[in-house]
Amino acid sequence: MIDADLPPEALIARMGTRARAAATTLAAMPAAAKSAALREAADAIRDASATIVAANAEDMASGLARGLSGAMLDRLRLDADRVAAIADGVAAVAGLADPVGTIISEDVRPNGLALSRVRVPIGIIGIIYESRPNVTADAGALAAMAGNAAILRGGSEAARSNAAIHSALVAGLTAGGMPEDAVQLVPTTDRAAVGAMLRAEGLIDLVIPRGGKGLVARVQAEARVPVLAHLDGINHVYVDVAADYDMARRIVIDAKLRRTGVCGAMETLLIHRGWPHRDALIAALDAAGCEVRGDADVATLGYAAASADDWDTEYLDAIASVALVDGVDDAAAFIAAHGSHHTDAIVTDDVATAEDFLARVDSAIVLWNASTQFADGGEFGLGAEIGIATGRLHARGPVALEGLTTYKWVGRGTGQIRGTVA
Repeated sequence: MIDADLPPEALIARMGTRARAAATTLAAMPAAAKSAALREAADAIRDASATIVAANAEDMASGLARGLSGAMLDRLRLDADRVAAIADGVAAVAGLADPVGTIISEDVRPNGLALSRVRVPIGIIGIIYESRPNVTADAGALAAMAGNAAILRGGSEAARSNAAIHSALVAGLTAGGMPEDAVQLVPTTDRAAVGAMLRAEGLIDLVIPRGGKGLVARVQAEARVPVLAHLDGINHVYVDVAADYDMARRIVIDAKLRRTGVCGAMETLLIHRGWPHRDALIAALDAAGCEVRGDADVATLGYAAASADDWDTEYLDAIASVALVDGVDDAAAFIAAHGSHHTDAIVTDDVATAEDFLARVDSAIVLWNASTQFADGGEFGLGAEIGIATGRLHARGPVALEGLTTYKWVGRGTGQIRGTVA
């Protein structure tokens, strides 16, 4: 047990040293052994469901007293079904193909030197997250299955829930033969511990922030270790002039209202100005319980006028900004100006228009005739996810097992040299 009262730098240094030793063991564990340990962890989380829900009830009460938003509270809340889903997510990771050791490419050079690129663990992953206690299990399971040790730092609003989930997770992992330090939870809510993680060069190999703008901005500004960033989900659905009304209505309402607090929720609806059902679609969204904030044309229908800030806002609530556009060119330009490169969708029966949109919109996920709420690692067949990366380097979109690996070059020779040796 690490002393939570240690100064932050010393605390993270101690955790990093222990994580490095665990990572060495994890990197050499066979896939079957890692899978077995994760199945044990899933069972341990199921067995601890009542304890986890009780701990979460305390966090929820504290969050209400602190005035957390409805979206934050929804992300924080756990019940028996959500705990079961967390356990199922860990079990799903156990069933995934292990990327470690996969040969990406092979080549034999003219001199006979055989070269291959092989997937290997990154090493030690630091995950800094807010609100969502399920990240404790998701991130820990993914990191471990990919052969990495994890250092987790959750938000203070979920401290009790995170501790309960972590306790069950580690109990299962160690019962299954993994090192106790494979997944560590920073045992303090002191914000200085975040800074210590960001400065932990040589101790932490990659930091992944999962939270709001403030957290991500701080991580990017202060980090001295590589960062895999997850930014806002300012997602768009563009309804083209060739869209089917019933399909468009189902997709738009699901994209916005299935769960408003997730990063894959639609925030802005774009509709082709010439589509005959545009007014009916906006009315259907309004009737479904979504507040509409429209551009000048939409406001003439009796809806609130959108401000300049609305087009750049991740509401995470039952609010959507709505604008009319003149076609796919206009829609793509609008998304480029206001989107966050997360998830954007088009609804149309026109194949050429759809393919144009998919090629032109530079987001981590682009969809045709499907809800943006599919922006989820589980829905992509990746099991749990550590977040959705919106950058362009290393990993993009749902970050799961493969995104938590790197590669090394392996050369097998028969005595080749480059120079002349007497």
